[in-house]
Amino acid sequence: MAMPLRTPHDVPPPAVSPSRAPVRPRRILISSDTYPPDVNGAAYFTHRLATGLAARGNEVHVICQSDTGPAAADVVDGVVVHRLRSAPLLVHPTMRVSVPARLDRLVASIAPDVLHTQGHFVVGRAAIAAARRAGVPIVATNHFMPDNLFQFGHIPERLRRQAGRLAWRDFSRVYGRADHITTPTPLAARLLADQGFTRAVEPVSCGIDLSRFHPHSEPKAWARKLFDLPDRPTALFVGRLDEEKRITELVRALPMVLNVTDAQVALVGTGNQRAELERLARRIGVGDRVFFLGFVPDESMPQAFAAADVFAMPGIAELQSIATLEAMASGLPVVAADAMALPHLVDGNGYLFQPGDVVGLSRHLTAVLTDDDLRARLGRASRELALTHDDQSSLARFEQIYDEVNR
Repeated sequence: MAMPLRTPHDVPPPAVSPSRAPVRPRRILISSDTYPPDVNGAAYFTHRLATGLAARGNEVHVICQSDTGPAAADVVDGVVVHRLRSAPLLVHPTMRVSVPARLDRLVASIAPDVLHTQGHFVVGRAAIAAARRAGVPIVATNHFMPDNLFQFGHIPERLRRQAGRLAWRDFSRVYGRADHITTPTPLAARLLADQGFTRAVEPVSCGIDLSRFHPHSEPKAWARKLFDLPDRPTALFVGRLDEEKRITELVRALPMVLNVTDAQVALVGTGNQRAELERLARRIGVGDRVFFLGFVPDESMPQAFAAADVFAMPGIAELQSIATLEAMASGLPVVAADAMALPHLVDGNGYLFQPGDVVGLSRHLTAVLTDDDLRARLGRASRELALTHDDQSSLARFEQIYDEVNR
C-alpha cells in the first residue's frame, strides 16, 4: 500500500533543546531624579550603571527628568532614555524637578524584568509605585543623605536635625517597598540601620573603570599644560563646589602649605560656592594659587588626575566618593576628612584629618607634597586599594541581584 505524500506543513518541526532556546536579554528599567547632563555623583553613577549594563548585553531603559523641560525619549550610549516633563526648582532655579505623574503606561510599554531605582524622590517614588502595581520586582540603591539637601532647601541650622528625621522617615516608607536594597559601602548600610531602617541592606561598591583610571608615566607638566596649570606641586579636588564639600577648608589650608613649599590647588567642578571661594582665595592672598577648572568632561578626567600630586576630599557627606576612588586608581595619595565613608578609602595610602581642622589638613598636604618617596609609596597603595572596586564586579553582582528577585 502506497504511503500518502507528506507536504512540508505535515512535517513536525525539529525538536529544539531547551538549552538552545533563544533567551532574550534582561530588560532593566532604571529610575533616577538626576542623570547627565546633570553633574553630581548620583547622576554619574546612574549613567555608568546604565551604560555598563547595556555593554554587557542587557536591554536598559532609564526614566529621569528632562533637562530642558519637555518630555522626550532617545537612545543614548546604548540606553533608551525616557525623559519626563520637568520644571525649574523654586528654591534652586538652576536645578529642575520632574512634574509628578503616574508612570503605569510607560512601565507597561517597557515591560521590564526589574526596576532598579536610584532614589526615592519624585521619579523614584512614581516608578516604585508603578512597578508595584505592575508586579515588577524592585531593586533600590540609596545615595541619599539629608546633608546633601539642606543647602538646596535652605533649611536653617536649628531645624536640620528635625528635618533630617522627617527625611529619613520618608525614605524608609518608600524604600520599604523594594525587594532588595543596596548602598555603596558597609558604613552607608550601617547608617540606614542607625536611622531606624529595619530592612537588610547589601553593600555594593559603585565601582570604577580601572582600564581608564590608572597611573600615567608621562611627566605631570604635560597634563598640567592641558588645563593651563602652572607646573608646580598640585592638590586636586573633584566634585560639586557646594556647601557640604567644605572646600573652604582646602583653600584656607593653602597659605600654610605655601609657608613650606611651592604649591597650588586645582578645583574641578561647578557649584553655587564658586564666587565665595574666589573671594576667600583673594582675601587670604592665594587668589593666584587656586585654579577653577570648571566642568571637565568625563573623557578628560584621567588627564585631570594625571595633573595632580595629591587628591584632597574635605567633604563630610560622602557615602563612597567615586571621585576619590578614581583618584586612587590613578595612583594619587589621598588626604580626606575623617567623616562618613571616606575613612574606608584611606588605609596606608594617605591621611585623614578631622573636619574643620585646617592646620591638620595643611600639615598632611605639606607632608605629601614635599616627600617624593612618601608620595610614590602612598600612590602605589592607593592603586592597590582601588583594584578591589572594579566596576565589572559591581555590574555582575547587580545582574545576580536582578535574577534573584525574579525567581
